Amino acid sequence: MAIEFEGRTIETTETGFLVNLDDWSEALAQHIADLEGIGELTERHWDIINYLRDEYFNNNQNQPNNRAILKEMSNKWGEKLANKDIFKLFPLGPSKQAGKIAGLPESMRKGGY
Repeated sequence: MAIEFEGRTIETTETGFLVNLDDWSEALAQHIADLEGIGELTERHWDIINYLRDEYFNNNQNQPNNRAILKEMSNKWGEKLANKDIFKLFPLGPSKQAGKIAGLPESMRKGGY
């Protein structure tokens, strides 16, 4: 599969994840979010995307699950969040859908916990 973006063809896996992580950019992330039906990425979307990228690139390719995202964002945003709060941002699953938008490889674990 592939994504046409800014006159280039960006290769993706069958499930839409980037083949080459170096193809990622914030503009491409927004494009993928549009393709995913999310629309304009807000500051909260970017907080999760940046958290996932930081964990992957700076913590031994760690890919946090939904529970870890929920805990980290509750701390960052200074409020007790529920699962539904992060699913409102990424309805198809925060760790997988946000990971796709963040340009990370597909996580192969099951479930969000």
